[in-house]
Amino acid sequence: MKRFLSAAALIAMAGAAIATTNVGVSVSIGQPGFYGHIDIGNMPPPRIIYPAPVIIRQVPVGVMVQPVYLRVPPGHEKNWRKHCYRYNACGQPVYFVQQSWYTQEYAPRYRQEHGMREDDHGHGKRKKKGHDGH
Repeated sequence: MKRFLSAAALIAMAGAAIATTNVGVSVSIGQPGFYGHIDIGNMPPPRIIYPAPVIIRQVPVGVMVQPVYLRVPPGHEKNWRKHCYRYNACGQPVYFVQQSWYTQEYAPRYRQEHGMREDDHGHGKRKKKGHDGH
């Protein structure tokens, strides 16, 4: 019994140590690792994966729901029923944007319009408008 309690205590301490070293990482729109809702705004229509929006859970008749544009990790769009809850989009029509459109067109323009540097990877560094950063 004493061995069992000692082992349980060691496991609990290891778990606490792991929990305290857990570091949250935040990735913002415009960065390479961002997945989620994309605000198209005044940009030209994006290149999308499927021509029609994907809807998992139909909305009631008479309720109008605007489609959303999402960037998801490769493969999520193929099994959307399994992943839609992560994006709070099971009851919405979803257009999946192509990865190449996001990385080559959307992200660079977003970074430029929001004053983010090309090498800003979630550290909140922004270049000041009108300055070259030196």
